[in-house]
Amino acid sequence: MTRIPTSVTRLLGIDLPVIQAGMSWASSCSALPLAVSEAGGLGVVAAGPMRLDDLARTLDEMAAGTDRPWAVNLPLYRAGAEEVMDLLLARRPPVLIASQGGPRRYLERFQDIGTVCLHVVAGVEHARKAADAGVDGLIAVGAEAGGHPPPAMVTTQVLVRAVVSAVPDLPVIASGGAADGSGLAAMLALGAGAAQFGTRFLATEEATVHPGYKAAVLAAGVDGTRTVGHGLGVIRAVANEFTARMRRLEESGAELDVRRKEFQAASLKDAALHGRVQEGKVEAGQSAGLIDAVLPAAAVVERIVTEYRAALTRLPRPVGPEPGPAPAEGV
Repeated sequence: MTRIPTSVTRLLGIDLPVIQAGMSWASSCSALPLAVSEAGGLGVVAAGPMRLDDLARTLDEMAAGTDRPWAVNLPLYRAGAEEVMDLLLARRPPVLIASQGGPRRYLERFQDIGTVCLHVVAGVEHARKAADAGVDGLIAVGAEAGGHPPPAMVTTQVLVRAVVSAVPDLPVIASGGAADGSGLAAMLALGAGAAQFGTRFLATEEATVHPGYKAAVLAAGVDGTRTVGHGLGVIRAVANEFTARMRRLEESGAELDVRRKEFQAASLKDAALHGRVQEGKVEAGQSAGLIDAVLPAAAVVERIVTEYRAALTRLPRPVGPEPGPAPAEGV
């Protein structure tokens, strides 16, 4: 199997710096994460919307289905998060990805059982705090990402460089805007040790979302998503009737309670499981515009590697002598 060694692959024990994002309803299952892990990347079970019995069964399927590393993503704000952590501690996942909360809440317990702990951050300050808490690695999410982009809407290119510079000794995974091997090459050039792919793995055969949801992602151009929910927890979703209503309310200065009612009336579950892609929240990133087909997840991983090799050959090599040292500040 092809290997692309980086700080992240060494930390996680995987062959390729390809991380499948934990996506509610799309990877709240074993099929997609198993396929990605077996292909050499890191498959991620999305525990966010799962009932305990469903999660327990899925964890058992993951443990039985592969001897490769895999992860569970846990949003710490979800109802019953402590009960979920108790279950995870009993099942001992190789990797835990936590978001939307502080790492001290879970870190010691999971590191004590040998689980590698990655924490999702959206800014330099959060990255430094997570590093000081002792996390094993970070996932830095930029504005292009689907679902919940950073409140400050800093692009992935800028955010990743800032985070890598702030915590140079900690492995960093870049998330937001990558859909292919060129995206992977770009993220590694920024100093990340891997790229996280969310929207690209939405458009796979194993992703457990409605065919209409996948079709909406494929139909979206690079300008086909909108950010809505300002003041309520911003999401990035494919433009539809729901996002149009939210944008009208936001631009007209509607009261927060009015906007909240509209925001909460639409759901990701309705779109993902029932195919209500005009009324629901079709969460996806700007990279939807770079995706042209629904493929098996293993084929996606293989394609990313092939495209990564091609991207490297296109990079021009410097000609001439090595540059001298940079001038001192103030010179």
